[in-house]
Amino acid sequence: MGAMTMFVAQGAMANADLAKARNCMACHALANKVVGPALKDVATKYAGQPDAEARLAAKVLKGSTGAWGPVPMPANPQVSEADARILAKWVLTLK
Repeated sequence: MGAMTMFVAQGAMANADLAKARNCMACHALANKVVGPALKDVATKYAGQPDAEARLAAKVLKGSTGAWGPVPMPANPQVSEADARILAKWVLTLK
C-alpha cells in the first residue's frame, strides 16, 4: 500500500512538473485564478463528464474562448497530443 501511494504521488508530481515544463503554470495555478482559472476549478467544472479528458486535451492543443470568460486560452503547439492527454488526466484528479 505504501509503495502504491508513493507511486501515485510521484505520478502526480511528475504531471505537475510536466505542467510547468509546458508553460501551463504561466497562466494557471492549482488553487487560485491567475490569467486562466485555477486547475482545481477546471477539475470541478468537468468532473463526471465522460468526455472530459478528451475535451480538456483538445483545449490544451487548440486553445479555447469563452469557457471561463473573455480571455482566450491560446493554442499550445509545443505540447504533444500524448502530453495534452496526460495533463488533462492529471487536472481532472485535482478536485
